[in-house]
Amino acid sequence: MATPARFPDAYPSDSGGANLADILERVLDKGIVIAGDIRINLLDIELLTIKLRLIVASIDKAKEMGIDWWEDDPALSTGARRRELARENEELKARLAAMEASRSVDDGPRAKAEEVESSERASGGDR
Repeated sequence: MATPARFPDAYPSDSGGANLADILERVLDKGIVIAGDIRINLLDIELLTIKLRLIVASIDKAKEMGIDWWEDDPALSTGARRRELARENEELKARLAAMEASRSVDDGPRAKAEEVESSERASGGDR
């Protein structure tokens, strides 16, 4: 003969309560914002103010909210790193072209003479 338990379970297993995975899924799905300010004053003189803003959400939810800073950060995204390298390469090419253009203007006749001389040496060396 089975006797009924004297006390109910403290943590019933089939009560429909949420476990940790369910809670985490809900948090990532909906997102959480934690905000707070820390201010330290001494005799009505503000010494330090720290403003804290923390958002916990899944990447999809963050993108839905318009938060995607990690996609443009070269330290976190290979695509952003490639774009930054391409931009830097274009800037260097433009600077090199500008330097070559200014050099040809400054050295005009002398540069032409050196160019002709070097091409003559090169063709004379082949003969």
